[in-house]
Amino acid sequence: MKRNEMIDVLNSPQGKNWDIVIIGGGASGLGAALDSVTRGYKTLLIEQSDFAKGTSSRSTKLVHGGVRYLAQGDISLVLEALQERGLLRQNAPHLVRNQSFVIPNYSWWSGPFYTLGMKVYDMMAGKLGLGPSEHISKEETLEAIPNISEKELIGGVIYYDGQFDDARLAINLAQTFVENSGVAINYMKATDLVKNSEGMICGLKMLDIEENIEYQLNAKVVVNATGVFVDSILQLDDVKQPKMIKPSQGIHIVLDKSFLQGESAIMIPKTSDGRVLFAVPWHNKVVVGTTDIEVDTPSLEPRALEEEIEFILNTAGEYLKKAPKRSDVLSIFAGLRPLAAPQADDQNTKEISRSHKIMVSLSGLITITGGKWTTYRKMAEDTIDKAALVGGLPERACETKNLPIHGYLKNTDWSDYQYIYGTDKKYLKELVAQNPNWAVKLHNRLNFTQVEVIWAVRQEMARTLDDVLARRVRALFLDARAAIEMAPKVAEIMAIELNKDENWVENQINEFTELAQGYLLK
Repeated sequence: MKRNEMIDVLNSPQGKNWDIVIIGGGASGLGAALDSVTRGYKTLLIEQSDFAKGTSSRSTKLVHGGVRYLAQGDISLVLEALQERGLLRQNAPHLVRNQSFVIPNYSWWSGPFYTLGMKVYDMMAGKLGLGPSEHISKEETLEAIPNISEKELIGGVIYYDGQFDDARLAINLAQTFVENSGVAINYMKATDLVKNSEGMICGLKMLDIEENIEYQLNAKVVVNATGVFVDSILQLDDVKQPKMIKPSQGIHIVLDKSFLQGESAIMIPKTSDGRVLFAVPWHNKVVVGTTDIEVDTPSLEPRALEEEIEFILNTAGEYLKKAPKRSDVLSIFAGLRPLAAPQADDQNTKEISRSHKIMVSLSGLITITGGKWTTYRKMAEDTIDKAALVGGLPERACETKNLPIHGYLKNTDWSDYQYIYGTDKKYLKELVAQNPNWAVKLHNRLNFTQVEVIWAVRQEMARTLDDVLARRVRALFLDARAAIEMAPKVAEIMAIELNKDENWVENQINEFTELAQGYLLK
């Protein structure tokens, strides 16, 4: 997957006309692109920044049915999510793994209550279930989570959900799309929609941000899958379009593995703000979150608010023997959920449904909003069903239910930190055989090696330090200080691969260091 080859297609005679053009390279856009191209539609996907730069790299790293939605009575969403959870694990077994979760019980009634709830969850998953839930004793709870707070602990409920690496799945989806004859380009911004004499969209204008070159294309249908930025595309279509999105911010802190001993994750079903709190093992660290705070304007780099930081630290401290302090936080990241704008003035973001919505504008623009990573495939299927209808494309069935995703490897060795590469791991080994220096670690606190930078640039369309350190090897999310310290070496390696000069290296280090400051808890 090479950006220059994608640009060559745009500049060729066949690069002028498309069946479907998708704006947005997050979960929704990548899913829709893959669904479209595997039905045989000529498909282009463009992304103004990097793939999964926004919300889609900032999740709680769970592939789940949504225990909270079950409690809210949103049965249809839970059923859909549990079905999709099973399909995602089936199609990307190198990225999605079974994860045991323990709900600690501190009151006599909560044990039977949550045991019954999780049995319903199991039943709804059916044959795609990951394992049966059960009530466990206080001793078994402490065995599963040795550092859970023992004060007033009665027992627990253990259940099973999925855990994954969100940005890595995004890259693999882009690779699968390109392998099926799709064209995906990052750092390509939609600047305007082109309409015919009847006011129907027939194409779009876009700008290559790297080269400052403008393009105009013809498209039978355009899909707006820009997440929290959907309103900006809708306003290109109609300046009077009311806002569809009310962004909701959620933050996560990352701690050392010592804060969650054992292999199980913790799920706190009811916190003081009415949300679920998770502490989940991830890449030999612990991700703790999340929050739900309304924000007014979307941003590519949202920042955690002080009240969110205090809430996470205080709530985690109530349940862990070792209460985390600010100085223990290795990284802190914020993401924005693209929720439909509240229908009532007094409705808060926690009450807005997480199910996806598809809107067709009078001009024929298709807009997909809401949803979550777990249901990305079903969201894509529904979107392309609608797009084919609007664009007058030949009716073809969805092909993605049983489609292996790039890197597919059934017997994954989760103890090897490079498991995320799946079948690509053998190519990394071949590169190291050519140059043994590429096996050298980039930082003593993280496992990542030089070869992964080479691979990210050559095969995963990484263009900046942020692309590599935030989304290809996840260093920024795991240990922000280490990411800053390894940035100069990574920039040097990238400069050789991309044929860039010392000015580029210096600019990249400065830009990344400034960005990474927002991931440090001072």
